[in-house]
Amino acid sequence: MAAKEPLPNGTAEIHSSVPSVMPPIVGINFGNSYASIAVLVKEGVAECIANEDGERQIACAIAFQGEEMYIGNPAKHQLVKNSQNTITGFRNLLGKKFSEVSQATLSVSAPVIQHPTFPDTPAYKVKVLQPAPSPLPATATNTPAASRVATPRSEPIEVERFLTVSEVATIFLGSLLKSAEDFLGHRVIGAVISVPAWFDDVQRDTLTKAAEDAGIHVLQLLDDVGAVAVCTSTSTDDVPMDRTQLVVDLGASSLELSLLSIREGLAHSLATLSDDSVGGDEIDSKLIKYFAKEFTKKTKTPLTVAPASDPQDKRAEAKLRLAVEHTKRTLSASPGAATCSVESLKDGLDYTGSINRLRFDLEVRSIYDKVCDNVKELVARAGMDLFDIDEVVYIGGSACLPGLDETLSQGFSESVITPFKAGTVVGGGVGDPTTILARGCALQAQLLFTLSPQSPDLHNVFNRGSELTSTTATNRTIGLLVPQEGAEGSMGGVWMPLVLKETPLPCRRTLSFEVDVAESDLKVGFEVWEVKEGVKVDRLPLPKFEDEEPNDDDDEFEEVKQKTLSKEAYLSSLTLSPRRVVEGKTKLQVQVKVSSSGDVDLSLSEVLEGSFGEAVTATIPAP
Repeated sequence: MAAKEPLPNGTAEIHSSVPSVMPPIVGINFGNSYASIAVLVKEGVAECIANEDGERQIACAIAFQGEEMYIGNPAKHQLVKNSQNTITGFRNLLGKKFSEVSQATLSVSAPVIQHPTFPDTPAYKVKVLQPAPSPLPATATNTPAASRVATPRSEPIEVERFLTVSEVATIFLGSLLKSAEDFLGHRVIGAVISVPAWFDDVQRDTLTKAAEDAGIHVLQLLDDVGAVAVCTSTSTDDVPMDRTQLVVDLGASSLELSLLSIREGLAHSLATLSDDSVGGDEIDSKLIKYFAKEFTKKTKTPLTVAPASDPQDKRAEAKLRLAVEHTKRTLSASPGAATCSVESLKDGLDYTGSINRLRFDLEVRSIYDKVCDNVKELVARAGMDLFDIDEVVYIGGSACLPGLDETLSQGFSESVITPFKAGTVVGGGVGDPTTILARGCALQAQLLFTLSPQSPDLHNVFNRGSELTSTTATNRTIGLLVPQEGAEGSMGGVWMPLVLKETPLPCRRTLSFEVDVAESDLKVGFEVWEVKEGVKVDRLPLPKFEDEEPNDDDDEFEEVKQKTLSKEAYLSSLTLSPRRVVEGKTKLQVQVKVSSSGDVDLSLSEVLEGSFGEAVTATIPAP
């Protein structure tokens, strides 16, 4: 398939000639295990589409069987009988040299080898059938007319084929493009593709070239956490505009954690953490070991898996890995038991077993604890407390497990928002971990598509390393304090935050409010402060039962947390004499601007009918 023209020309052509409701752009989540495609169904709303096989979560797998090539879940099923001709886990190898590929990354699929032609290049060797060379065709000049008969078709011959990682990625991405164009009914002129944050420039360039070779014009390679921020920031769900967001990406082979501050739709990264020792494959392995043990108990047939060395055990493990995918999905969606059924698991013996959610959580408890420990470490790196987190977002099918959410939620405040609390963990909602990346990429593609082709500077803003994406942020909250005698708390009055900490700069905030005006003194005044936010932890003893004997050594305590504010730096004061007081109240508006360098400009004015009164201003230079 021919490559598409660059964005500016393509954009002008589509705008003028394609009246389709759905724009000719897509978002692609290209994971190491699964991929998905999202399109814009209406303004600001993206949904994942199904491919030709009805899959919305498309396995990143390619298999060769005879003259046939399978892509997606049909290819993954080839791991049982045709593993040496099945390729999986190739995304993470893009842009790497063969000498950089750890043997620990090799899977049960086709092995990664060094390409025989290109030095230090990882590749896959598969066997395929191709038509045998045809004999010299009969023509009027070399064959008598009576003997010009049809030549029998030669049987195909088996040959070895070497595919580089980039070639495999091109084949797979090409299938995603075809699915998108079949769904849209017209050509796709561009796509935003998700990538892990740890992809270096070489890997990004390799992915871009593989996509372009597949006929996909890459509008942007968007970091996974960026796709999450786009998707959640543009949602209409009932979540606060200003919040601290924890992103938990539990992939097949690693755990990626990110802590973001979301301020008026802008995301600022506070801290990141990666752990290659935790992943969904480890969950699968524990589940496989559980069912293998149950199989041995029922049939008295030994079965050693994860890892398996015997060929029969390897085949049995491959069958179990396919079966437990359905088991995990059932456990995620239902509180009851889930089954695992495999025909001829070993020695011709069928197996059907079941596991309930409680038992499953016990089996994988160590993985939940590892994730929880990593989250605590991440938050500590950012100098924050778990109580400061307002929202948790999950990425990946393994993150759909309720037990993981229950384990993590223990350290958060009761008001924390998770996909499970919001009811959006499945069904394509904003919090659906399996679709959030693709939908975020589609929304970003829509933004890039609407930018004027005549404004290249706007497009350059979204390039990796752009100065406009490397911003500073406030480290304390700025707000107004109305002093009151006898007021409780450390602030000594009514506190109104204006600019929260970790807000990207420059910024502007506006706040309207009513205040009481004393009849004896028609003036209102405010102090402007920087405050420090913290978390206070009280250890309260747990109540004892009446018949329980007191024992000082065994006293148990419960930690109770609450957020605190303390004055950090006095900035200025504002005083205004209102002109319109109704029933002892007046309405005011305050606007604050903070420059990139930290200078603060304040403006306080009275809100009159259809206008504003004379403003009182103050300027506080950066320290």
